[in-house]
Amino acid sequence: MKPTLPNILTWLRIVLIPVLGLLFLLPTPWANAAAAVVFALASVTDWLDGYLARRWNQTSPFGAFLDPVADKLIVAVALIIVVVETPGALTAIPAAVIIGREIAVSALREWMAELGQRSSVAVGMTGKIKTAAQMIAIVLLLYRNELWGIPAWPLGLVLLYAAAGLTLYSMVLYLRGAIRTLDGLSQG
Repeated sequence: MKPTLPNILTWLRIVLIPVLGLLFLLPTPWANAAAAVVFALASVTDWLDGYLARRWNQTSPFGAFLDPVADKLIVAVALIIVVVETPGALTAIPAAVIIGREIAVSALREWMAELGQRSSVAVGMTGKIKTAAQMIAIVLLLYRNELWGIPAWPLGLVLLYAAAGLTLYSMVLYLRGAIRTLDGLSQG
C-alpha cells in the first residue's frame, strides 16, 4: 500500500497519543498548554486527513478503518486525562457518556458494515457538530487557564456537556437508522 498524506496524518494522530499522555505527566507549568496544543494539532489533522482524502481521491478502506480508530483513541486518552486532572462526577459523567457512545457506535457501524449497510449509520451533521464541540471542549479543559481573558476550564466544561448531549442524540439517530435498515432487510 502506497502511503498517502491523509493516511500519514492519521498515523500522526496515533503517534501523538503517547505524546499527549507524556506531556500530561510532566511536572512543569507549561505541560497543560503543551497538551492542549498537541490535542489541537490532532484535531486539525482529523479534519484535514478526511478533507484531503476526498479532495485528492485518496480514500481507502484502510484509511476508512484507521481514521475513526485514531480519533476515538486520542479522544478517550484526552478525556481520561481531564478526569484524572479534575476527578469527580462533574468530569467523569460526560467523559463516560462520550467514550461509551464511541464504543457502542463503532460496534454498530462494524455490524452494519458486515451486513453491507454501513451507509445507514454514516456520519451526519449532528455527529460533525458533536465532534467540533468535543474537540474545542477538550482543548479548553486541557489548557485550563484563561484564554484572551476567558476562563477556559468552565467554558470547556459547558462545551463538554453540550458534546455529551449531542453524543447521545447522534447515537439515537444512528440507532434509528440501523433499526430502519434492519426492519427493511427482515421484510425484504
